[in-house]
Amino acid sequence: MSSAADKALEALELLPEEMREPAADYFLSQARKFRALKDAVDEGIADVEAGRVRPWDLQEFLTRARAQAKR
Repeated sequence: MSSAADKALEALELLPEEMREPAADYFLSQARKFRALKDAVDEGIADVEAGRVRPWDLQEFLTRARAQAKR
């Protein structure tokens, strides 16, 4: 087992029995959120590198939104 896994296991074992399951669930949920965020960032970087992204102009957006609202 890796050093990080050993540390996580040791930390769980130091907790009272009733806290182990919630702590493991919390750690797992945080890891899943991190993975989802990392995947989204990687996807965004790939979009930039492939030229599928252009700078966002707030003023242009507001002008178009106001024009559509007047219709």
